Amino acid sequence: MLIPDFPFPYDEYVRHPAGIGSVPSEAYGRKVAVVGAGMAGLIAAYELMKMGLHPVIYESAEIGGRMRGKRFGTDGGPVADLGGMRFPVSGQTFFHYVDLLGLNTAPFPNPLTDASSSTVVELGGTAHYAHTPDELPEFFHDVSAAWSDCLEERAAFTEMQTAIRDRDLKKIKRIWNELVPAFDGMSFYGYLESSKAFSALPFEYREAFGQVGFGTGGWDTNFPDSMLEVMRVVYVDADANQQRILGGADQVPHGLWNHAPADLVHWPVGTTLASLHSGSPRSGVQRIRRDHTPSGPGRIAITDRWGNEESYDAAVVTCQSWLLSAHIECSEELFSQKLWMAIERSHYMQASKTFVMVDRPFWKDVDPETGRDVMSTTLTDRITRGTYLLDDGPDKPALICLSYTWNDDSLKWMPLDADERVKMMLHSLAQIYPGVDIASHIIGEPVTVSWEADPHFMGAFSDNLPGHYRYQERLFTHFEQSDFEPGHRGIYLAGDDISFTGGWAEGAVTTGLNAVWGVMNQFGGTTPPSNPGPGDLFDSIKPVRLD
Repeated sequence: MLIPDFPFPYDEYVRHPAGIGSVPSEAYGRKVAVVGAGMAGLIAAYELMKMGLHPVIYESAEIGGRMRGKRFGTDGGPVADLGGMRFPVSGQTFFHYVDLLGLNTAPFPNPLTDASSSTVVELGGTAHYAHTPDELPEFFHDVSAAWSDCLEERAAFTEMQTAIRDRDLKKIKRIWNELVPAFDGMSFYGYLESSKAFSALPFEYREAFGQVGFGTGGWDTNFPDSMLEVMRVVYVDADANQQRILGGADQVPHGLWNHAPADLVHWPVGTTLASLHSGSPRSGVQRIRRDHTPSGPGRIAITDRWGNEESYDAAVVTCQSWLLSAHIECSEELFSQKLWMAIERSHYMQASKTFVMVDRPFWKDVDPETGRDVMSTTLTDRITRGTYLLDDGPDKPALICLSYTWNDDSLKWMPLDADERVKMMLHSLAQIYPGVDIASHIIGEPVTVSWEADPHFMGAFSDNLPGHYRYQERLFTHFEQSDFEPGHRGIYLAGDDISFTGGWAEGAVTTGLNAVWGVMNQFGGTTPPSNPGPGDLFDSIKPVRLD
């Protein structure tokens, strides 16, 4: 994803044969704290280890963060991806590590794609069965055309996509730097409503677009967002051409934890993050403070939940940013007040998923009366919203994601336990598929998650509201600290919520790499002349700063 705010080619950077950088030999073995063992933390720790530094990872829950999976059964059963589950092929930096680990992928069965056997779009009690978008009624084609037209109308859509495809960084920045001040204060819905394309159509067209969308599902839970958030997604095709990781997305973080790099510096052959930690990360962080010295700001002291404290020259902090004020005792002096404001004002989306395992992919059975699949990938205005069907073959147990919802739709499930959720979801789906006994195929116990209820996350992912660009710009650029006061240096924020693409694994990976560059630079290291890093090119492509 060549994100227009900072179009650095991270995929080329990590794949360059000269590597991403090195530190002086006198820095070998120096410890760097890494708070959080999600994707950003593990990418940072993995690359720092390769440079010869000693990452020390702290984790309060499970390795993987929101790349968490639940395995059904004990003998190769299907895996429910509770967090990240579909990854756009445009996220090539993320896929660099997927390929490094030798993991297999397949197209995710999104609605109206070849990976879905069929799709049912059900609105207002009327169901439409289709294999491709062309088979839907004309109404939906008009909605899709209006969406395409309104992107061309004010978002320079084709021009920007061409610049991104050609990697024309100057053109990308020219277009984007003009759009940011124009649309920072506009919501997604406000953009639709004020467009020529949609304003010429009745309300029902905007309503249907919100409920169904095109690509991964409905868009209405994003209607309050800043339009800039949506532009970033569609420019890089993040909502299209998505893959799933066979065997579970959690194999990526666990693979990084256990992978022995071939090009290690300083460490013995076969060294892994797991071996550096004797098999387990340190426990969660209770306090982060500055260990002052008579000569000025000292090292960064990390205290774990059991009261053990250790000081570090540098720390990479990848936990959900709200935790720095709501869960971890983090000294205010570590960040500027403007950065604290950005941390506090970050907006997070809620999200819930509920999975059941079934005996086989029965939805591919053909109804003899209609000639249709008995059940399909489903988009509806009912409480389930999106239902996805995942299988690994005709004779194997399979998964149904009965419901995947965000924001207000997610909050509706909050008071209910897993069994209550499944009963309500089956009731809704029975209205769409009255002759299908889904429950008769369910085996094992259901699995559900509401990320907003998890005290280690308090939400699924960041999602900027109108007027929030300034906050995201401060968070993202935190890794480049040349003009920081001494007391604010040496601690680096990373994670998808620090990126301009909250909710995408690619954002976690790239901000982790930003933090690696910051640590490397702090320790006197450099990137190869033939492969400059994000900090080396910062001044030429940095995000525009609004007044």
